[in-house]
Amino acid sequence: QGQLVESGGGLVQAGGSLRLSCAASGRIFSSYAMGWFRQAPGKERAFVAALKQSDGSTYYADSVKGRFTISRDNAKNTVYLQMNSLKPEDTAVYYCAVTSVPGVLTIRNYAYWGQGTQVTVST
Repeated sequence: QGQLVESGGGLVQAGGSLRLSCAASGRIFSSYAMGWFRQAPGKERAFVAALKQSDGSTYYADSVKGRFTISRDNAKNTVYLQMNSLKPEDTAVYYCAVTSVPGVLTIRNYAYWGQGTQVTVST
């Protein structure tokens, strides 16, 4: 068992940057992969990025490629999402999650979820 705690959300102007953090406790940090998802008002939760723990492979949604970067600090059991060139359409609640099985793009594979952190991008 374990838990995930996100931080780093906030209000930023379009074109700005934010870095989200997800601290994992317990053994879940060593799971197959950690991912970031987001949910905008009235929309379903959607995949943003993932990092496979074994080899550090990263995966991104097309909408964030080239702007967002997922990384990890194993010493701190923490995964980060660096978000640059933010757009108003990036406004959402961002969640980190952990999966212990392959298929990092599939939301139902993720068993552990954080509480979410709000990101608001103004025009």
